[in-house]
Amino acid sequence: MSKGGKELAAEVYIDDSVNFESFQLDSRLLQAVKGAGFTHPTLIQSHTIPLALQQKRDIIAKAATGSGKTLSYLVPVIQTILDYKKNESETDFNSESNTLGIILVPTRELAQQVFNVLEKMILYCSKDIRALNVSAELPSSVMNALLLENPEIIIATPGKLTSLLDTKINSVSLDNLKFLVIDEVDLVLTFGYQDDLNKIAEYLPLKKNLQTFLMSATLNDDIQDLKQKFCRSPAILKFNDEEINKDQTKLIQYYVKTSEFDKFLLCYVIFKLNLIKGKTLIFVNNIDRGYRLKLVLEQFGIKSCILNSELPSNSRQHIVDQFNKNLYHLLIATDDSEYFQEEDEDATTQHSEKKVQEVDESALDNNNNDNINNSTEGGKKKSKSVEIKKDKEYGVSRGVDFKNVACVLNFDLPTTAKSYVHRIGRTARAGRTGTAISFVVPLKEFGKHKPSSCSTAKRDEKIFSRIVKQQGKLGLELQPYSFDPKQIEGFRYRLEDGFRAVTQVAVREARIKELRQELLTSEKLKRHFEENPKELQTLRHDKELHPARVQEHLKRIPEYLLPEAARKQISKKKLGFIPFRKGAKKGGKGKVTKRKNAKTDPLKNFK
Repeated sequence: MSKGGKELAAEVYIDDSVNFESFQLDSRLLQAVKGAGFTHPTLIQSHTIPLALQQKRDIIAKAATGSGKTLSYLVPVIQTILDYKKNESETDFNSESNTLGIILVPTRELAQQVFNVLEKMILYCSKDIRALNVSAELPSSVMNALLLENPEIIIATPGKLTSLLDTKINSVSLDNLKFLVIDEVDLVLTFGYQDDLNKIAEYLPLKKNLQTFLMSATLNDDIQDLKQKFCRSPAILKFNDEEINKDQTKLIQYYVKTSEFDKFLLCYVIFKLNLIKGKTLIFVNNIDRGYRLKLVLEQFGIKSCILNSELPSNSRQHIVDQFNKNLYHLLIATDDSEYFQEEDEDATTQHSEKKVQEVDESALDNNNNDNINNSTEGGKKKSKSVEIKKDKEYGVSRGVDFKNVACVLNFDLPTTAKSYVHRIGRTARAGRTGTAISFVVPLKEFGKHKPSSCSTAKRDEKIFSRIVKQQGKLGLELQPYSFDPKQIEGFRYRLEDGFRAVTQVAVREARIKELRQELLTSEKLKRHFEENPKELQTLRHDKELHPARVQEHLKRIPEYLLPEAARKQISKKKLGFIPFRKGAKKGGKGKVTKRKNAKTDPLKNFK
């Protein structure tokens, strides 16, 4: 057991030596844990829960994604609140300020995810413990009414909690706070929430009355400041990366060195010929990039849906839920990779601290492709101004729980090696196998095809070398993806034809159209979806956006373009009777039935 800051090494995820009954939990909480399908705790849970409940220690824990960090802090928080409610006096119980636990997370998506788990854990004790996700998009009047009920546990991003604490209404009071949890600590710091955490610290009660949990997938020097600010003699649980990464051998990593235009060509071939079985998560580096790829794939009848920071949070959560339910098999996500800082020998390529503090998504696109209000091509009049607010609390490569992802495709290589780890961590989870494919643009190919170019590709070779080095330290290898380039050349002219239809104007119009659709969808999600399940069809997120020029013939693949193996499979299939007109009947081999009231059969007289 870890004491006084000693580190613990882990060899397995599940700790079969104990069960949840051994923690002496409240019967209601134990019933909820069992109802959620948990019998034995994971390793981080078996170490964290006793330290938090019996020794009342502050916890700093480092463990890999999917190791059970969320439950490791929720169980002790809920148990201690139940004990507190049971033992407190009637006077204290009626106190107007009884918020007992604060859980801080870096993104709205992760806030909703934690809230969903928390709801399951308090299912049988909801009268004693009420929870509220203040990061959810609710009208201010509704949010204020919910806050006046003094929920025992509040889930928020640091920025949202700071704004609530600074309001004149004083709707949130931390006077009786017993717990402070900061989940994904390193990401919270990277997102520029340091100032918000400093403000929150001013509102906290004395340290002796507060138990703190700092949970993360990585520990660095920045966390030392938080340790001094929020913790008192914490127990540090650091699990062995080498042992945990043995599970990553179920992940096969490939790379393809290709030109910028050929990224689109490879995507067309891969998804049109169904070369990847299962769900695929595609990462791009800016919003316009995602819409361009979606429109290009639409030209060939390949459906996909978009996930980015400018969509309403209700829609984003719904898209993730439906993707997890296998309603969509292709999700194009704009990554927040510029949020991750990394030491760089070339100072000119570093992201400035100001960009990190502002969490400005436009930093990924130096060509200002994300500015929808720019003038259109050919000196045409400017389009009508459409105000689009990007969600600064959005994060997708980390924190969001994508389930059963068969393949992660890095259409655009991330801007740091750390971001690469978080991206590929979306697949090969919970003992399943998975594949990661990364497109790498050599420097000599950068900028040769402007319409398909992305500014971040200029550093692909440098970032790729770091990724290879990083994965090599873990005993993992990136293999070249082997294929015959001649077999895809036949598809090139069709892609060129389809790509020309997707102009920058078409991308901007599609982006505006998608945003309008999702705003309507978001309202329907709020009001009608639960009562009207038949509305599901109108709430799909993979509808075609259509560029200006729609070419239906591109959706079909001529047989001569297919690989030889695929042609043989088609040739074995026997075609049935194909009538020339409605109501025609098969009249036998080589026979055509005579038309009613016809004097002669035109086919017999044809020479």
